[in-house]
Amino acid sequence: MADGDTSGGPPAFEDAFGGDDVEQRVYGTILQTRNPTAANEIAEGADCDPKTARKYLRWFTELGIVTRHDGRPVTYERNDTYFEWRRIDRLATDHSVDALQQRVRELTARIDAYEDVYDASTPAAVDAVAAAEASDDRTIDDVYSDLGDWKTAREERRRHERARQQRSGAGTGRVSG
Repeated sequence: MADGDTSGGPPAFEDAFGGDDVEQRVYGTILQTRNPTAANEIAEGADCDPKTARKYLRWFTELGIVTRHDGRPVTYERNDTYFEWRRIDRLATDHSVDALQQRVRELTARIDAYEDVYDASTPAAVDAVAAAEASDDRTIDDVYSDLGDWKTAREERRRHERARQQRSGAGTGRVSG
């Protein structure tokens, strides 16, 4: 895309939040951080004043979206636990208990198939190189792809099961409608 192109496409990754308001830019910047980061660096990434960034970071900390680490300087990082909870809550809100149970069954069948193929209980227990060498039809890339899919299926099953329990009120103390 040439400079000045106004086709309405997405902004360049370097300026992914350029059109958003300051709150969204700070939020977007914190989502992209992988390590505790100082407010000044977050402000730079969000293209705003550090004082403004600190204001939003305090608010995001109160909401549980961000974790604050005291020190010199104070740093902030994305609270992955919050986002995990949010994903599970969204599943519980958007799907019935029956739909969640069905998805758990589907994922369990997929996981069981991988356990049978690789004769292991987890993807971490598989030596990918040895599995590829022992196979007539799987390359190392196929094995790594399987292991990634297997790991994802296990994580997804755990989320769907937690959402099912939340939706049904099992063990949460919550009554769902």
